[in-house]
Amino acid sequence: MKNEEIKGMPNKELVEKYREERKRYQKMQFQNAVSPMDQPHKLRETRRDIARLLTELNARRTEAQYQAYLRNNANSIEE
Repeated sequence: MKNEEIKGMPNKELVEKYREERKRYQKMQFQNAVSPMDQPHKLRETRRDIARLLTELNARRTEAQYQAYLRNNANSIEE
């Protein structure tokens, strides 16, 4: 999954994708513990996709908080 794809997703879809990837990663971990995977690099790729999703979610949350702060304090900044 590329960063451009992630940045183009709406928030709700981004959260759903994060949950799906998280479940997928847990299943892969359990499968790998029982019997080694043929493609262990898939674990790393999935883990990195999860990190990309979380990074974008956190960036959006931070931006929303900053915008809310500016809206709430707009009057005191102008004075």
